[in-house]
Amino acid sequence: MGIIITNGRIVSSEGILEKDVRIVGEKIVEIGLNISKAGDKIIDAKGSYIMPGAIDVHTHFDADACGIVADSFYTGTKAAISGGTTTIIDFAEQVKGGTLREALNQWNEKTEDNTYTDYGYHMTISDWNKETQKEMEDMVKEGITSFKMFFAYKDLQVGDGAIYEALKKSKELGVLISFHCENGYIIDKLREEAILNGNIEPIFHMETRPPALERESISRLISIGEVVNTPVYIVHLSSKEGYEEIQRAKERGQKVLIETCPQYLLLNKDYYLPRGQDSFEGAKYVMSPPLRDIESNKVLWKGLNLGEIDVVATDHCAFNYKVQKELGIDDFTKIPNGAPGVENRFKLIYTYGVREKKITMEKLVEVLSENPAKIFGLYPKKGVIKEGSHADIVIFNPEYKSIIKAEEQIQNVDYNLYEGFIQYGRFEYIFLRGQIIVEKEKIINSTPTGKYQRRGKPKFHNN
Repeated sequence: MGIIITNGRIVSSEGILEKDVRIVGEKIVEIGLNISKAGDKIIDAKGSYIMPGAIDVHTHFDADACGIVADSFYTGTKAAISGGTTTIIDFAEQVKGGTLREALNQWNEKTEDNTYTDYGYHMTISDWNKETQKEMEDMVKEGITSFKMFFAYKDLQVGDGAIYEALKKSKELGVLISFHCENGYIIDKLREEAILNGNIEPIFHMETRPPALERESISRLISIGEVVNTPVYIVHLSSKEGYEEIQRAKERGQKVLIETCPQYLLLNKDYYLPRGQDSFEGAKYVMSPPLRDIESNKVLWKGLNLGEIDVVATDHCAFNYKVQKELGIDDFTKIPNGAPGVENRFKLIYTYGVREKKITMEKLVEVLSENPAKIFGLYPKKGVIKEGSHADIVIFNPEYKSIIKAEEQIQNVDYNLYEGFIQYGRFEYIFLRGQIIVEKEKIINSTPTGKYQRRGKPKFHNN
């Protein structure tokens, strides 16, 4: 006995098909017409799109500030699957002086039997040495085929020499390293100067992280990548300056993969200004890189449409406004860095991308599902509606209209970046490996059933 999804429109990056989908167990077994068999359960998707579950390749669940965790893996992945995301890739963070294996063990303890989505890890490298280099091989054997390094944050950043050596190792292994690109050394000096001058408000988070420092570190990374002759992946691109630097590199033939986030498409630096009665409210938008200007919003949308930006992820890193963000009420440098977003990504990109004709429906599936799966070694197991693929399926009715309200969200955080935004669409059904998890926007399976996904080698490409 199987499940038939009928009368819907199947979306891929290549087009939209009006065919039925048959699911047996965890997989899609047939796509076509008149494919039902005796005993099959029939789901009528008339008027809806049938799409692969979205993949969020940039989350930071279980982030701690002052001993408090807002979104754990349990609450965060529950919010994710409610918002159409069926797989996440989180960052297991090596601490300086620690090992990759210790980080992996810690993250396995957090996730075991505790996720509503399927999941994998990127391994953050903050302490480059011969042991870490050897451990990269061990991580690949565990199905972890992507890593991350930072140009910023004292407790995470590494030098150019380490980046060069790590890229050489990634090329040898056929894996990918992603990079947080901001010049942390100069940012630290700008922050020190701001505090000395009495500039303590949240807006100075933005002022001390100018787009020139994103562009500079992107240029430096690309130069190192060119020397090694290996692709690089840039996380959460925020600025037109950074985008233009990447385009110059691509014209020279360098392989650069780009990720951006909804906040850099939909929000701008005006959110740091005092609002209403609460002059500290800009703290809600303290994230890195910070929000940029409206022109950057436009450039990033254009890059998505042209296929120059590969992925839209969230960089979901939730801290409550009360107590946690308030740690920096007298000093913006103490505001925990990060913001929520995993619950809203799908509908926001549909509403402000597809409905406003900035991108097509096919492009939405490409940047939310297909490209993440291909780049990070999950394709064709995930990211596509295809015979033999996991039945991670979203049935999306585009006609419903709602308003985003923090009081109604599943994300375990006390505000929403997009409070009051109109959004369109309703998730009629969301399947994870053939099991219905969400029906009519309600989670009907109260037990987390997410599984760890071993990933293959990344597929590098420039569209």
